[in-house]
Amino acid sequence: MRLFAGAGAICLLAVAAHADRPVPVADEVISGTTMPRNLSDYKFFQDAGGTKPNKGVTLYRLNSPLFTDYADKFRYIYVPAGKMVSVNPDNPDGMLQFPVGSAIIKSFGYEMDGKPRLLETRVLLHRADGWLALPYVWNEEQTEAKLKVAGKRIPITFTDPSGKGRSTSYAVPNKNQCKECHSLSDTVVPIGPKLRNLTPDSIDTLASRGTLASGFAAFKPMPDFRDEILSLDDRARAYLDVNCGHCHNGEGSASNSGLFLTYEEKEPVRFGIGKRPVAAGRGSGGFEFSIKPGHPDESIMIHRLKSLDPGVAMPEVGRSLVHDEGVALLSEWIDSL
Repeated sequence: MRLFAGAGAICLLAVAAHADRPVPVADEVISGTTMPRNLSDYKFFQDAGGTKPNKGVTLYRLNSPLFTDYADKFRYIYVPAGKMVSVNPDNPDGMLQFPVGSAIIKSFGYEMDGKPRLLETRVLLHRADGWLALPYVWNEEQTEAKLKVAGKRIPITFTDPSGKGRSTSYAVPNKNQCKECHSLSDTVVPIGPKLRNLTPDSIDTLASRGTLASGFAAFKPMPDFRDEILSLDDRARAYLDVNCGHCHNGEGSASNSGLFLTYEEKEPVRFGIGKRPVAAGRGSGGFEFSIKPGHPDESIMIHRLKSLDPGVAMPEVGRSLVHDEGVALLSEWIDSL
């Protein structure tokens, strides 16, 4: 796993190494009206294997990353020449505001059989009529990724960070499932590149390349939930934000639940403490509260995080495995309340 994660550093070096012979990104494809069949049609990368970002395509990292079956992820932003990303200072999470013609690219992969392998690359394209989300699946040769509007299941075997062997049927989301997570007030939007969750070096890189407008200094960084030096409360709230907050907020697809899991939420009952479910169905597991202080095993939140049942598991999409470390973190937090 770690060898593949190190490819992020290789990508950064590749930008400098190839800066003198860039291949133009296909702006007309990003802003057009078609759904390109091949990832290479966009020219986001200089190589066929999707590891060397083109000029204008910037690798970025997050303080707290979303869990997706222990996959390694490589995140990129593309903004057309002469345009900039801005930040709305009234938005507490610092969601970046992208101009039309921008793209957000995220590749998912694992180290398997001693070799790094990409499984899929998801793209968000900002067109004149809004954002379009499309999934692309890589071939066995790692030379091209093809559009899979209907999604796909890919059987994989790998070793997780703890050294445990894992096997699962990795789920590439279909186009509609992409919309489920990337929905805010019924509109498709980016959910990952929030200023308070970008690592400091990513912010510096975007600013130095003229991609990011001013106005980012006022945002307090969200903590890394993996950093055990930080407070348990901060780590737990960061984990809930990045894994659940994109749906569980006042304008998200789970707004009717009344459970709001964004990092900025201050009201304990709104982020689950002593909160009864709006609809007590199978997903509640017979428990009374989303979070029962001091009793993680009697909390609906833990019950749903530990489940793989499609009618119970949360998040609903994006995982086919239980995130053991995430369950342990939230269980310890609830036990401490």
